[in-house]
Amino acid sequence: MDTAYQYKKRRVPLDRQRELRFGEGKISGYASVALGLLSLLAVLAYRYPAYLTTIELRQVYDAESLQLILKYGMYFSLFLGLLTFCFNRHKRLGVAGIGLTCVGFLLGGYDIPVGPVEPVRLSLGIDWLILAFLGSVVVFMTLEKLFPKYRNQVILRDEWGLDLFYFCFNHLMISAILIYGNYHASHFHWAVSDSVQQAVQSVPLLLQVCLIIICADFVLYWEHRLYHEVRVLWPIHAVHHSVEQMDWLAGSRGHFVQVFSERAMVMVPLYLLGADQSALDIYVAFAALQAVLIHCNVEIPFGPLKYLLVTPQFHHWHHSSEKPAIDTNYSAHTVLFDRLFNTYHMPGKHWPAEYGTTVRLPRSFLGQLLYPVRSFLGRVSK
Repeated sequence: MDTAYQYKKRRVPLDRQRELRFGEGKISGYASVALGLLSLLAVLAYRYPAYLTTIELRQVYDAESLQLILKYGMYFSLFLGLLTFCFNRHKRLGVAGIGLTCVGFLLGGYDIPVGPVEPVRLSLGIDWLILAFLGSVVVFMTLEKLFPKYRNQVILRDEWGLDLFYFCFNHLMISAILIYGNYHASHFHWAVSDSVQQAVQSVPLLLQVCLIIICADFVLYWEHRLYHEVRVLWPIHAVHHSVEQMDWLAGSRGHFVQVFSERAMVMVPLYLLGADQSALDIYVAFAALQAVLIHCNVEIPFGPLKYLLVTPQFHHWHHSSEKPAIDTNYSAHTVLFDRLFNTYHMPGKHWPAEYGTTVRLPRSFLGQLLYPVRSFLGRVSK
């Protein structure tokens, strides 16, 4: 910790215009649109499952059972849309939600027959998008309201639409990400050791999960550190750091080059260890939940766990633009490697006062997509 640095408290003014308040029709309007859009996407996924759902996820859920959830989602969208007319405010949101749901009904609704699906390797992960969005809203938005770090930070904070786009884009691309990750990992077949894999599979399941976490964290630590400390790579990673208000959506912002490279690199230790499928499934669930949680606007007392695992306070400091925090806290799962390699920064009970990059990036998806190219060309021209 930098003892000379004067840590300040972050001030978050309440944005009255963006605040969601009961009795105004805004909550029911946005909920109607969200459910209507998700319902329409789900109907399309049931109609064209080979092209709009993922092979891996189809093996986990029961498509027929989920139609019951779709049924209630569609009717709730209609109900909430009509509610905006009762409040006589934000009726356009209500009309949009009702319209999306009606299109879903016209395309077959929740009664589309479920049958065998012809395997198509490259598809859009609409099923993954819907389930991840609903799960994130229920779990993480609830946590943010129960245990907020910054109570005045609103759900519809500045640039939430941009991060929602990143969330959708990254989840829809899940099949392509997995294909690329598996293809990259397969190049390390020469390093596969049958004796190592047999040894890993012989230990208890919990120990296998711990081995996966530590090995994956080692790879992710060094990849993350390279993105920070190699000048030509930083503009790619800077897109992720351009978020200036942290919440459950903030972690979704990331340049597609970084997203693909992270998934590809972390697949290597998973491939080489050869752990049981159950251990891999537990790790994937743990990693996915932790990745969202550490960006959340939450202040939860983790107790002794904060000295072992990456927590929101730890990762928020990684996103800080304050001088002592720059280029610190690279780890994704545990704090082990930051402590080993002297990049650990946790100044007591302090939290960051400022987030984002020291040089402000473009605020649009296209601008951020092209930012690394423009940065590279700018350096070449000099």
